[in-house]
Amino acid sequence: MTDLVLSILILGSLGLVAGVMGGVIGFGTTIILMPALVHFYGPVQTVSIIAITATIANFSRVILWWRETNWKVCLVYSLTAIPAVALGANTLVLLNGTLIEAILGIFLIALIPIRRWLRRQAFKITLWHMSVVGAAIGYLTGIVATTGAINTPFFLAFGLVKGAYLGTEAASSLFMLIAKIFVFQQLGVLDVLAITRGLMLGVCVMAGSILSKRIVLALPEKRFMQLMESVMLISGLSILGQCLYSQ
Repeated sequence: MTDLVLSILILGSLGLVAGVMGGVIGFGTTIILMPALVHFYGPVQTVSIIAITATIANFSRVILWWRETNWKVCLVYSLTAIPAVALGANTLVLLNGTLIEAILGIFLIALIPIRRWLRRQAFKITLWHMSVVGAAIGYLTGIVATTGAINTPFFLAFGLVKGAYLGTEAASSLFMLIAKIFVFQQLGVLDVLAITRGLMLGVCVMAGSILSKRIVLALPEKRFMQLMESVMLISGLSILGQCLYSQ
């Protein structure tokens, strides 16, 4: 079995699973895919591929939850997030591949205590707070491959739940990712090969997202949160291991 066929089988299977899981809890798609993508394509191209794949994934969630989406929150969030994404993407291209890989791994592991702390605070935020959140997460989105796990507590704290949360978070992330792709193209980071790989993987993720709608309300949130923390920890350690191995 050639490396090409092996990579297609592994990434295609992971894409389907990631699409289902991301469609149910609103994040996790790129977390599952990241270690395999870094292994096959390296950290720099991984960020580009994930930008394409995540765009398709979020688009499919917006379509699934269109009626429940809070477009006012999405607008306020995106007005500051989009320019911040451009700033973050320009920061990304100044970093070397090994550093990017280490940042991705550390970032995933750090999300576990950050999310737990945010949930324990049980805070409520207003509409204008979402503009501040958009700026901060937009900048991070330009640098790292995934920020969905950090997004989650803020959208929930605004009062969005279930379909409203899934649709609004997906729409907000979608606009950020489109901006990120545009900036990557202008910087010469995004090439035809990365676009092709991202589109192929995105089709698998979209299929998983469509399947996820039937089980959104079937499984308890706590179990999925525990599962995602395990996935985040394993993925982060895996990427850091690859980073150390390459030295």
